[in-house]
Amino acid sequence: MTTAPGPGLPSAEVEPHTHADVSGGWLRAAVFGGMDGLVTNTALVAGVGGGGVGAHAVVLSGVAGLAAGAISMALGEYTSVSTQNEQLDLEVAKERRELATNPVGEQAELTQLWEDRGLDPELAEAVAAQLSRDPEQALRVHTLNELGLDPEDKPSPMTAAVSSFACFAVGALIPLLPYLLGAPVLWLALLCGGAGLVVAGALSARFTPRPWWSAGLRQLVFGAVAATATYLIGSAIGVGAA
Repeated sequence: MTTAPGPGLPSAEVEPHTHADVSGGWLRAAVFGGMDGLVTNTALVAGVGGGGVGAHAVVLSGVAGLAAGAISMALGEYTSVSTQNEQLDLEVAKERRELATNPVGEQAELTQLWEDRGLDPELAEAVAAQLSRDPEQALRVHTLNELGLDPEDKPSPMTAAVSSFACFAVGALIPLLPYLLGAPVLWLALLCGGAGLVVAGALSARFTPRPWWSAGLRQLVFGAVAATATYLIGSAIGVGAA
């Protein structure tokens, strides 16, 4: 496909390209769920194991933490995204009323918007006038610029909930693997949790400009801080209880 050249400009090919889905609701929930599952259960295993309990208690605590955390994350994500969408619907309805009752003022607002973005006043007024001929298009532009959200591209609460549940469960399972596979050694469980954090951080870097090693190291540090704190607490309580 070739674009029409402007005065004195050569024709140019339009290069097709795609972008990652940043508004579908799954990516943030998946990253948050996976990281939370890894940090939570690695720290939980460290705390319980640091208290000197047996392997059965560690597994029981870890599986309970996995189930409770995954369900809690899913419900929280569903409620959070649903609330965001309901708030967006409310604001869109408010903007729709403004367009119906004060079209002149809303068109002037659009004109100012395009002027602020660098268009000449005459061109800004012409663009605003053309957009205002289609109330739905004008509504979408107002909403995008005033709320930063597209009313036609809302994230899915169910997608966020399922992503969060699944990724939390997978993340929380990793530090339990040595115990479940017959090697009930605390340091090995912590090693698995640390490796999982590095891998998860590196994978998340694919969606950001951050280097994979930097993202992986960051998550490892976060997990190490949490595991160290809970291990010390577990050791103190275990010694005290004994």
